[in-house]
Amino acid sequence: MSSPTPPPFGSTAGELAILTAQSFRAMFSRPFQIRLWLEQMEQIGVRSLGVAFITTFFTGMVLALQTAYSLPALGVKYYIGTVVAKSLVRELGPILVALVVGGRIGAGMTAEIGTMKVTEQIDALRSMAVDPVKRLVVPKLVACLVMIPALTILGDLFGILGGLAIAVWQLDLSPGFYINDVLSSLTLQDVGSGVGKSFFFAYFICMIGCHQGLTVQGGADGVGRATTQTVVFASIMVLISDFFLTKAFFLFS
Repeated sequence: MSSPTPPPFGSTAGELAILTAQSFRAMFSRPFQIRLWLEQMEQIGVRSLGVAFITTFFTGMVLALQTAYSLPALGVKYYIGTVVAKSLVRELGPILVALVVGGRIGAGMTAEIGTMKVTEQIDALRSMAVDPVKRLVVPKLVACLVMIPALTILGDLFGILGGLAIAVWQLDLSPGFYINDVLSSLTLQDVGSGVGKSFFFAYFICMIGCHQGLTVQGGADGVGRATTQTVVFASIMVLISDFFLTKAFFLFS
């Protein structure tokens, strides 16, 4: 049996816009399903701490090593804190967390909702007068909007600690020197830029994952295809939007 033809881009964009409007309207309408929100925060945020820590910690270590070893004649090792902190907080931290954590949770959202779709559980919810968007999408959206920025902030801290480890053990700098360099170079604008991006990344990851699950076709095989598409589309949207968000933050700073 041939696989279903993917819908045109304009149709998909329109469906995403409608799903977004429905989700935010349901988010601010009673009753507020706080228990479901907290459960999703635990699944999306707490269970992603490990992968966020490993990714950003070792990225901070690599940044410190590459900077010190690539430009030794310029005495760059004394500015390792500035390089690591600026790079991670403004750019690498939000991007890495969105790509690594987003791939994990986006695929999970699509698999969960897609399985419910092909087994007609979503139709069963509608037959019981339960709004699938409020029950399935809104808790995930709330959790993403809260936990991905939180993971980004923690990831930045982990990455800076990774740079500290290299600065102390490999470059013979004192911890105080490195930390003072970090604190003197970072500004609220740097932090705001990185965290601000993470809210947009969280939206893209959640909406794409949920939309792919709600529109899946073709049974179990369709769920597999939709899960793959979620990871690809979400990663592309994160990278493309990062360029325009970076331009916007510099323009309005």
